[in-house]
Amino acid sequence: MAAVTEYEKMLNAQWYNPLDKTLRELRLATRQLLYKFNKTSPEQVKIRRTLQQDLFAEVGRDVFIEPPFFCDYGQHIRLGDKVFFNFNCVVLDVGWVTIGNNVFFGPAVQIYTVNHPLVADERRSGIEQALPINIADDVWIGGGVIICPGVSIGARSVIAAGSVVTKDVPADVVVAGNPGRVLRSLTADTAADTQVHR
Repeated sequence: MAAVTEYEKMLNAQWYNPLDKTLRELRLATRQLLYKFNKTSPEQVKIRRTLQQDLFAEVGRDVFIEPPFFCDYGQHIRLGDKVFFNFNCVVLDVGWVTIGNNVFFGPAVQIYTVNHPLVADERRSGIEQALPINIADDVWIGGGVIICPGVSIGARSVIAAGSVVTKDVPADVVVAGNPGRVLRSLTADTAADTQVHR
């Protein structure tokens, strides 16, 4: 039986060595694509769309990303249709990040799949772990939000600006705070009078 690679460990939520040669080469290739993407001029929309196809595992229709944008690998990010990232977003896609349709990200949103050991002696070894993040359709994530490893966010929910999301979020709610907590439900009766500004 073939030995399990560090890459396979990474994608299977096992502890792995991020300094593995293959992983370093993959990250370098991603940095080169991001350098090109982030250096495009404002009118070079078509060039950015082409680079998005090279960068991500899946890209839906009408995806728009304002540079600068940063990620670890890119190839572990799946984007649905009509996804919008505002300026300065960061996606640490050591594990899979799956984003549905019609999802809006305010500026400086940070998505972290990577986890480190709590015990200092283990942390010194440099090992990491990746836990996937899933964001369902029609979610709005306000500016400066941090999404922690292993979190899933349900459809149509809203995450208020500056929140830190440490656990799963159900569908149709507003979440705010650090750590994020559910403030209210977003039913058909209540959604009309709710405004969460980014």
